[in-house]
Amino acid sequence: MKISIITATWNSGATIRYTMESVLSQSYSDIEHIIIDGCSSDNTMEIIHELEPKYQGRLHYISEKDRGLYDAMNKGIAMATGDIVGILNSDDFYTSNDVLTTVASSLKNNGIDAVYGDIHYVNDDDLKKCVRYYSSKAFKRWQMRLGLMPAHPSFYCRKKLYEKYGGFDLSYKVAADFECLLRLIFVHKIRTQYIPMDFVTMRTGGASTNGLASHKQILKDHLKAYKKNGVYSNIFFESLRYAYKVLDVTGQKIFKSK
Repeated sequence: MKISIITATWNSGATIRYTMESVLSQSYSDIEHIIIDGCSSDNTMEIIHELEPKYQGRLHYISEKDRGLYDAMNKGIAMATGDIVGILNSDDFYTSNDVLTTVASSLKNNGIDAVYGDIHYVNDDDLKKCVRYYSSKAFKRWQMRLGLMPAHPSFYCRKKLYEKYGGFDLSYKVAADFECLLRLIFVHKIRTQYIPMDFVTMRTGGASTNGLASHKQILKDHLKAYKKNGVYSNIFFESLRYAYKVLDVTGQKIFKSK
């Protein structure tokens, strides 16, 4: 069972080496790493070329202009030859070397369409210190009405489902990942399984996590996604997402203090 890992890059020279080396360190070998670069002007492509021989033919990449992150992800899905597709951002890396082995083992069950797990965040100045842990354990399908979803960087799905139901809608500025999972998990009710494992280490920051303007755009995108997919929700339901997150962060702080 081949797993295709898709990484979108643009001027990612400061972090792409970590990402690629974490892929190379995986104990599961039936993989391909697809890097979609948006014409970087830094040393991103130099690092990709440097590490290419270590992949022994399992690395594929293109560097060309695109219409942003989600366009790059769609290109990667189209290029993928694996049975399973996952996304690994260019400033993230796998938390351990057995993540893909665990994914493959779980998806050998033909009754499962996709798996997801946990992720954690770190600051760039200390990659070993967790500043926030995002667990997908409590996620239920109905919670997507509240704007909640499993951690997308831990989401691994059979490629045939992207071919059947589509990839990322480029009309969404920051929440095309939410709309995609809403379509797959909530609307089409694909069969998912939670894996109690920390999949990915993510650096803090990003267009979808910072600032009031970003949160307003997320709300706008979510409401648009509900309407497009015929899912009933509203601003009140969405506001509950923030209450949930406050409780989650507070609970983590209390746990750490004990």
